[in-house]
Amino acid sequence: MKKRPRDPVQTKALILAAAMDEFARLGLGGARIDGIAAKAGVNKRLIYGYFNSKDDLFQAVLEDIYTDVRTAEAALRLDELEPVDAICALMRFTWNYYLKRPEFMSLVNSENLHKAVHVKRSSRFALLHVDFVDRIKRILDRGVAAGVFRTGVDPGHLYITMASVGYYYLNNRYTLEVIYGQNFVSADALEARFDFNVDTILRLLKP
Repeated sequence: MKKRPRDPVQTKALILAAAMDEFARLGLGGARIDGIAAKAGVNKRLIYGYFNSKDDLFQAVLEDIYTDVRTAEAALRLDELEPVDAICALMRFTWNYYLKRPEFMSLVNSENLHKAVHVKRSSRFALLHVDFVDRIKRILDRGVAAGVFRTGVDPGHLYITMASVGYYYLNNRYTLEVIYGQNFVSADALEARFDFNVDTILRLLKP
């Protein structure tokens, strides 16, 4: 019986999923193509055929997860929401994304250890962020016009702060739990922290 030829699209998706898991757990330095091949159920030569090198595969994984997060953000249709609601919706989405996709934080941490060399050379990554800061600026401009936000808030700095108040808490939860002696990811703790984050940002924006 003849072996059916592989579907290239499906095979690449299997490789990327396996690679994402491996890179998230072990980082770029610790991950091995052999492990990714075994997890994906493919020959490692096939991985090199599709992605050339481990670095190129890592870049493809980063591009995939950033495409996922930016596409999902665009689907929020923030321009159609009232300014305060838009900020809250973006914060809720970002917080939930960190919780549902913890591999995102691990991959970002790994890329920062390598000084963003992979995303710097990625044209796909650049295209994903063309309208990124402008989207926040439009919310701020509408909020200022409505009298609910103060003037002079930089949209780039605002987003960094919005993302950071959630990212730091979740990324450092293990050491923080030891310091504070409490569970940082119980349902009550997560909701209390999210409410605190939103209150912090809205106070920053208040006229």
